[in-house]
Amino acid sequence: MLSRVLTVSALALAVSTASVVIDQAAPVTGLVSAAAAQDDKKPQRETRRTPALRNKVYEKLAEAQTFAEEKNYTAAGKVLDGMIAGEGKKALNSYELANVYNLYAFLRYSAEDYAGAVRYYEQVIAQPDIPLAMEINTKFTIAQLYFVQEDWNKGINTLLAWFELTDEPNANAYVLLAQGYYQKKDYDEALVNVETAISMYEAKGKLPKEQWYNLARFLYFDKNDIDNALATLELLLMYYPKKSYWVQASHLYGEKKQEGNQLAMLEAAHEQGLLDKSSDLVTLAYLYLNAEVPYPAAKVMTAGFEADVIEDKSTNYELAGTAWRQAQERKKSIPYMEKAASKSDEGELFVRLGNLYLDGDQFKQAVTALEKGLKKGGVKRPDQARLALGMAHFNLGNYSSARKVFRVAAKDDRSESYARQWLKYIQSEEDRQKQLAKEI
Repeated sequence: MLSRVLTVSALALAVSTASVVIDQAAPVTGLVSAAAAQDDKKPQRETRRTPALRNKVYEKLAEAQTFAEEKNYTAAGKVLDGMIAGEGKKALNSYELANVYNLYAFLRYSAEDYAGAVRYYEQVIAQPDIPLAMEINTKFTIAQLYFVQEDWNKGINTLLAWFELTDEPNANAYVLLAQGYYQKKDYDEALVNVETAISMYEAKGKLPKEQWYNLARFLYFDKNDIDNALATLELLLMYYPKKSYWVQASHLYGEKKQEGNQLAMLEAAHEQGLLDKSSDLVTLAYLYLNAEVPYPAAKVMTAGFEADVIEDKSTNYELAGTAWRQAQERKKSIPYMEKAASKSDEGELFVRLGNLYLDGDQFKQAVTALEKGLKKGGVKRPDQARLALGMAHFNLGNYSSARKVFRVAAKDDRSESYARQWLKYIQSEEDRQKQLAKEI
């Protein structure tokens, strides 16, 4: 996904400045104008004796440009072909020929023949004595086109050569270089360059672009620099608030073991109605439970099920049931635990359901659930399950069944003492009832 964004970003730079401007006093720049490449500040490192652009040549270029602006690229190409046909090419000086190649390059770009556009732009800068600004802008365009073609090595090398020529590279150039290094997985160089771009914008009181912050965030996270990744996410939340940034910030606070902040981030997203995935709502519910506030957890899960957002599976129903039980809402817990148990491959959830029934004096349902759990297997503490089953039988007056279950439970050292107490109690209760019967 990020690869696609970076490619589109590089293309956007080229497209946004795709204009053909012919002026006798300025170079024809095709894709990228001097303003786009250098913020209207042209370097003056050397003085070149650039030949003049003669009127008759200018008129032909203007004719070709008019056709190009009308998207009649075939007609534009024919005008240019005529200018260099036969001996015509030899009659053009280097600056005039550079302008012809520059316009050819734009035509190839318009046809999405980026490799062809590069070949013509290379011929532009191959001409001697062209204006330095024209050479600088053309090299920047070539670099962009290499990035559009995903030729990262050539794009980076051309851009580095452009940096050597220009006195004041702008922030976009540093971002483009950062993207190239990112694609080559040279994350250290990518980070240095995107940080430079962000700092340049901030120094001018301008807001860095969202994708710049995102690239920096990814690179910080890759270096396990959680603090800077979080700081960048906070800027994204401030200037470009989105659900994904709240969720990512929550995750990073979790990495730092700051559960309170982790919960706060997801809670804020939920309050804005941004959490629309099962995994996000389930995570929020778990965080509420960990913070010992089960009621909001139960509400989140219930609303998620009612909206058909939370996934229909055992663990999610179990979470909802657990939350309601911890919130002292046993009756609301039972339907969720019933669904959780019915969808589970093991008997543990039936045992937990049986205990819920037992707590609510629903002894028949408790017996059914506990017996299902023990029969299904996978119960963590079968001895405790049998103790609960014995109590359910006892409360139903099934003393014989209760005695059998308690005897099995007594075979486990962990429950032996408690089970034997129940066996004694059953015997005393039977004796008491026999005595009452005699007295009657």
